[in-house]
Amino acid sequence: MALTASCPSCGAPVEFKSNSSVFAVCAYCQSTLVRHDQNLEDIGKMAPLVEDRSPLQLGAEGSYEGVHFALIGRIQIKYSQGIWNEWHLLFDDMRTGWLSEAGGEYVLTFMRQVNEPLPAFSGLRIGQRLQVASQVWTVSNLENAACVAGEGELPFKVGAGYPVAAADLRNERHFATLDYSETPPLLFVGEAVDFRSLRLNNLREGRAEREVSVQAQVFRCPSCASPMQARSPDILAVACASCGTVVDAADPSYKILSRVMRRRDEIRKLRLPLGSKGNLDGKPVEVIGHLVRRARIEGIAYLWSEYLLAAEHGTYRWLTEYNGHWNVVDVLSRPPTSNSVIEVDSLRYDGELFKHFSTTPLAEVVQIDGEFTWRVKYGETNRVVDYVAPPRMLSKETSNNDLNWSLGRYVAPDVIAEAFGQAGKLPAAIGVYANQPNPWSAAVRRSWGLFAKLALLALLVQVFFLFISSEKLLLRQDFSFEPGFASEVQSREFTLAAQQRKIAVRQATSLDNNWLGVDLLLVNKSTGQAWPAAREISYYWGYDDGRWTEGSRDDEVVFRNIPAGTYYLTLDPEMSPNKGVAVRDRLEVVTPRTGWSNFVIVLIFLAAFPVFASLRKSAFETQRWAESDHAPVSSDDSDGDD
Repeated sequence: MALTASCPSCGAPVEFKSNSSVFAVCAYCQSTLVRHDQNLEDIGKMAPLVEDRSPLQLGAEGSYEGVHFALIGRIQIKYSQGIWNEWHLLFDDMRTGWLSEAGGEYVLTFMRQVNEPLPAFSGLRIGQRLQVASQVWTVSNLENAACVAGEGELPFKVGAGYPVAAADLRNERHFATLDYSETPPLLFVGEAVDFRSLRLNNLREGRAEREVSVQAQVFRCPSCASPMQARSPDILAVACASCGTVVDAADPSYKILSRVMRRRDEIRKLRLPLGSKGNLDGKPVEVIGHLVRRARIEGIAYLWSEYLLAAEHGTYRWLTEYNGHWNVVDVLSRPPTSNSVIEVDSLRYDGELFKHFSTTPLAEVVQIDGEFTWRVKYGETNRVVDYVAPPRMLSKETSNNDLNWSLGRYVAPDVIAEAFGQAGKLPAAIGVYANQPNPWSAAVRRSWGLFAKLALLALLVQVFFLFISSEKLLLRQDFSFEPGFASEVQSREFTLAAQQRKIAVRQATSLDNNWLGVDLLLVNKSTGQAWPAAREISYYWGYDDGRWTEGSRDDEVVFRNIPAGTYYLTLDPEMSPNKGVAVRDRLEVVTPRTGWSNFVIVLIFLAAFPVFASLRKSAFETQRWAESDHAPVSSDDSDGDD
């Protein structure tokens, strides 16, 4: 039942829309009011809210899964990297929920009652797998935070420094928070939601999204007195462009977070200057920060750049660059299910198989430029594991308190140059990158597809000629050769028609552990033109741990490009003097059917480019994986020391 009463301190009207709300903060005097049936009690002043760029405000309305809701309260929670908002929601079906707003991510959750005991906060570890509320989760964040301010209607008392120990859990579909501010702890389960899907209205200043242009906070570097600025309260760390000192922009005294001594020639040049505005995937972005990370592998230092982009609705994206290779990267709200301890060979995400590419035990921040939404420091390290399914890359970054997954997509340098108005200014890519698309993949698919079609056509043509062609017998004649008496013999005459350009001469003998040599001579009766062919036929068999055979009793020789006319054959035999057995020889002259040799030649010709493209594709993949933790082992590498 809704309640409207007057604030005991200032008399301003205070409304409780939800029966579950027992506390409220007066919008006029910031008094914290506790509800006692129809009366309100003032229990002290609430700390003022920290101004931010949130487009949300009390009274904003939206819908989730078809049910209308309104924002009736908010708390601000301070943690090691800044402040996030938790908005209290009241649905038309009288349910209440929470909309978390942190780092440009929106997560909607509802309190879930469970009978099972929940794990102790002290026993949780980043990357730990556990089962809660009949689901398997991965611990993605652990924070000892504090509730510092609030407004509107709330189901519990808030105040400056109110402790909030919390653990964030994720799986591929849902998000959960274990809230240890009470005993036993509370469980909230929900999911990450897209800002547009909530269909919010009555937003702050009527904006449907956050404005990028807000009043900047201007101050001087505490190390070198150079001018610095933070564009909004979201910015928690700013790096001095002159000396590299990183300053806490949220601290009134601008405390130094970290500093480094560096010369100008040691600074990695920014490919995209700070403040560069562009358009990625049809959405506006602006470069506000730049990091350089370094990893040492087998004594070799590898450096890459990461650009922080301010995007729409207060969200953020990343661009990474290594040796001229670029990736557009988004942090995943719904990461793949994985254990942080065991590095699997592959994992499936979004219906695609990603293969493990590399594990970087220590990726260290060595250069900082511009503004950041967390308190970044020199020397900050993460463990990075990359999985690839070109052109996409899944990356898992783990620190002591966080586990984050991100999904990168390879983008060609010219696309980035066009998006940010840097045409002709970005260097060409060097080598092959982990998730760079193989330029030969499309050519291989197209060429093998075309090969299959042309090969089928060639087969149909071959079958057609086989069907219309027939074998014609021109001559059949039997001969018998006696050892010691074999002499040259001549066959009967046969006629070759004008269209018959090829003939086959076949011999079927009675050889048995014997051999026969025959010098054949095809003779044109009219012109005397002759075509010779020397043949040797042998056939042997026996037993030696089983029956064996060698050679053949039969033989065939083909004469090509023979003109029309009348012909005969001469046979000059040679026989083994050690075998006193006559050899029978049946001679046949035929016009053979269409052969398969031309078909095979056509197939070889058609397969030339697909095979070439496949070899090029394979070479590209070899070059790619040579840079991974699974580099192919060459014969030289496997020889060892002899």
